[in-house]
Amino acid sequence: MPEKKLKFIVIAGSIMSGLGKGIVSSSIAKLLQARGFKVTQIKFDGYLNVDCGTMNPFRHGEVFVLDDGTEVDMDFGTYERFLNMSLKGTNSITGGKLFQKIIEKERKGEFLGRDVQIVPHLTDEIKKWVVDAAKDNGADIVIIEIGGTIGDIENGYFVEAMRQMHFEQDNMVFVQLTYVPSLSPGEQKTKPTQHATRLLQSQGIQPDIIITREQEKLCEDSKKKISTYCNVAEDAVFDDPFLQTVYELPLSFEKQGVYQQLAKRLKLDEKKDPDLTEWKKRVRQIIEPKEAPLKIAIVGKYTAVKDAYVSVKEALVHSAAAVNCGLEVGWIEASDLEDTKLFDVGEVLSSYQGILVPGGYGERGIEGKIRAIEYARKRRVPYLGLCLGLQLMVAEYARHVCGMEGANSTEFNKKTEYPVIDLLPEQQQITKMGGTNRLGAYECTLKKGTIAYSAYKSEKVYERHRHRYEVNPSYVKALEEKGLVISGTHPKNNIVEIAEWKTSFGIATQAHIELTSRLEAPAPIFIEFMKAAREFRDKPSKTAAEDHGE
Repeated sequence: MPEKKLKFIVIAGSIMSGLGKGIVSSSIAKLLQARGFKVTQIKFDGYLNVDCGTMNPFRHGEVFVLDDGTEVDMDFGTYERFLNMSLKGTNSITGGKLFQKIIEKERKGEFLGRDVQIVPHLTDEIKKWVVDAAKDNGADIVIIEIGGTIGDIENGYFVEAMRQMHFEQDNMVFVQLTYVPSLSPGEQKTKPTQHATRLLQSQGIQPDIIITREQEKLCEDSKKKISTYCNVAEDAVFDDPFLQTVYELPLSFEKQGVYQQLAKRLKLDEKKDPDLTEWKKRVRQIIEPKEAPLKIAIVGKYTAVKDAYVSVKEALVHSAAAVNCGLEVGWIEASDLEDTKLFDVGEVLSSYQGILVPGGYGERGIEGKIRAIEYARKRRVPYLGLCLGLQLMVAEYARHVCGMEGANSTEFNKKTEYPVIDLLPEQQQITKMGGTNRLGAYECTLKKGTIAYSAYKSEKVYERHRHRYEVNPSYVKALEEKGLVISGTHPKNNIVEIAEWKTSFGIATQAHIELTSRLEAPAPIFIEFMKAAREFRDKPSKTAAEDHGE
C-alpha cells in the first residue's frame, strides 16, 4: 500500500508578537478536523531553553504539560482545547532541543568529519523532525506554527527549513498573520503589512493566504491594497476579528471561506461540508447562556499576567458553558490578602460564589491563599484547589481544624513543627531544575461516595501533574481522623491526589486537572465546582464555623 502524501500548512506572524497565532492555527485545524481529516499541530519556539519548564510565568505565561510529561508552550493548550485531543512531546520543537540534538550527533561522529552548519545539517534535522512527528501522529495534514515574528534571528533557520520543504514538494501552504493599524476610525494602514510581506518574500517565501488582525473590521479598500502589493489573491485575504470568545474564530473563518482557499491549494475536496454542530452549540452556550453569570475568584500569585492561568480560565469557561451559566472571573492577588490592615478577606471575597486557588511555586502570597481557603471553608463557599491549592488546603485544615499550629510545607518553612507537605522522595537528590518535576499523566484511584467519584463516575482516572511536593504520608491518618476526606490516591505509592471537605463543597487535586479540559469535554471536577457555585448562588448556606466549634 503506497504511503499517503502528507500536507502541510505553515503559519507565521509578522509586524508584532501577540497576534494570536495559536488561536488562528487551532481554528484552521478545527475546520479541517471537522471535515474528517486527521490533523496534528506542531510548534517551533526559537528560545534556547530545551523546554518551558524553567521559565517564569510572568515572562512566558503558563507552562503546559502533556500526557507524556513534556513541558511545552501555552499554545499547546489552545491546540488541545480546540481539537479535543492529546498531543505528544515530539510536536514541540525548540531551538534548545534542535541544537542539543545536533551537538550530540556531532560528538558521536555522525557527520563523518564534515563541518556542521545551519544549512544543511540543522535545516535537514528540522525537516526530518516535522515529517517524523506527522507520521507518529498518523496525520493527513500538519499545521506548523512558527513562534516569534518573521525577521527574528532566532527563528530564521526554521523559516529556511520550511522554505526548503516548500521547494521540495507541492503540498504546502504558507499563511501569514499580520496587523493592520488604524490611525483613526476608518483610516486603516496596510503599509506595515506590505513591508512585512516583503521581508517574508526576501526569505524566499510567498504567502498564499494573509490573515489580518486590526482595531476595526478590515475594509474592502484595505483588502485590495494587501492583495495588490503582497501578491495574494483578494479572496485569500481574511479577517481575524474581535469576537466574544476565541472559540468563535473557526466559525468566522468558515463563513469567510478559509477552508476553500486551503482546499484549492492543497488539492482537497472544496465542497466537503464540516460537522460543527456540537462546536456551535458550545459556543452559543458561552455567548448566550440561559442563566446569570457565576462569579468565581481566582486567588493567585501571577494575576498581573493572565496568561499564567490561561488553562484555569478556559476550564472555567468550558464548565460554565456546560451548566449553561455565564461567567465572571475575579482576579485576586494572593499577596494582597496577607496585608490584614489594608485587605479584609471577607470584604474581598464576599461577592463570589466560588473560590479557586491554582498552582504556583515560591513563598510569596502563600499566607494570603491560606486565608482565602479558610474563608471558603468557614463560609461554605465552594472551593477548588489545583496542585498548590491542594497542598495549602491541607495546611489550612491541619492548622485550624487539627490543631497543628503553624503547619506548613517544607517548601516554605523547612523548620515547621508540622511538615504536612513535604518533598517527594524521588525529588530528594535532584539538582537539575529542568524536566525533573513529577510530570505527565498519572493514575488515580477514587473512593466511592465522594465528590471526585461523582464527577468522574469511575474508580480509576488519569490526570496530568507538575509538582515536587506531596501531602506528607505521616500526617494523613491524623487529617482523616479530623474529617478531611482523602478521595483520590496514586495506587502504587499512595500519594494523596485528591482531598475534600465533609461539611461543604471543597475539593482539591494534586493534578493540574485544568490541562485536560476542552470545550467539547470539560474537566469533570470543574463541572461539579460550577454546579456547587450555582447552588451556593441560588441558596446561600450557613457558615461552617459551628461544625468545628470555631
